Amino acid sequence: MFEHYIAVDWAQSVMAIARLTKEGLKKENFEMPSDISELKFYLRSKKGRKYLTFEESTCAQWMYTELIDEVDKLEICDPRRNRYLTEAQQTDKIDALKLAELGKAGLLKPVFHSGDSFVSLRKLVSGYEDTIRAGVRLKNQRSAILRSHHTKTEEEVVETADKFVLLGINKKIESYEEDKRRYVDEFVNLSKQNDVLKRLRTIPGIEHIGAVKIASRVVDPKRFPTKQQFFAYCGLVKYEKISGGKSYGKKRTSYCRTLKNVFDNAALVLMRSKPDSHFGRYVKHLTDERRYPDHKARRAVSRHVAAITLGVMKGKKYNPDLWRNRRKSVTI
Repeated sequence: MFEHYIAVDWAQSVMAIARLTKEGLKKENFEMPSDISELKFYLRSKKGRKYLTFEESTCAQWMYTELIDEVDKLEICDPRRNRYLTEAQQTDKIDALKLAELGKAGLLKPVFHSGDSFVSLRKLVSGYEDTIRAGVRLKNQRSAILRSHHTKTEEEVVETADKFVLLGINKKIESYEEDKRRYVDEFVNLSKQNDVLKRLRTIPGIEHIGAVKIASRVVDPKRFPTKQQFFAYCGLVKYEKISGGKSYGKKRTSYCRTLKNVFDNAALVLMRSKPDSHFGRYVKHLTDERRYPDHKARRAVSRHVAAITLGVMKGKKYNPDLWRNRRKSVTI
């Protein structure tokens, strides 16, 4: 139980602050110029146990690092999960008050943040993914121009305007390839120095880039008490919707697309493993003994790699034959 439930609606110029007591009474709800020093002074002026919450945003990590030591509990919430905030009139003061009410009731969906060295990994991965998306867009633009001329080579493009555009696109693609190599080299260097990344690279299908992506997103494996929770976070399971005893299909919860791509790509590689290898035998077990079609076998391999990854990050040693002792737990 906390004596103060405080919520902040932070904007570039103005921040709104709301505070409730442990009895739920509204004590304060006001606006002031956005200043992290003033916010720290306000938090320090409150005696007793303090709970603080604010929404996930581009400055949320910075605010987390600055304020984590000023309160007893800090939760950054997912604004997409707070429909209560979109009801009726919306102002910064009202939003802050609603956040405080939801925080006191324990109804907020927290977003994981940490203040350790993994923050730099997350920034590197984010920059790498932005670079890849930009490169894919450029290559698609070049491909579209070539298709419009029914050719696969730039030499056959005769229109002056298209040649001019292609010249600019090609220069950007060259810059993209150089920037991509720069990121890959950095990931390789990091994976040789970091003990967590070294352990992750012992898992088949997980290379340098995949190891960095996993470590940057998971950070603390203890926040996933069970592998089913980790599967849900990675988008590797669906949950059935049932109402009135009737099923209305299955859907995924909000999940980390980065991790889903890493494990799905690993599964595609491992599905082609040699028959006498660990994953070759596992794939044979799924397709021959359990009669799984390819898409279900691939999903099972993705989950198997994810389960191994979670165990390795928790400090367990990778055991290639672990699945043999747990066949009953291999589910789709």
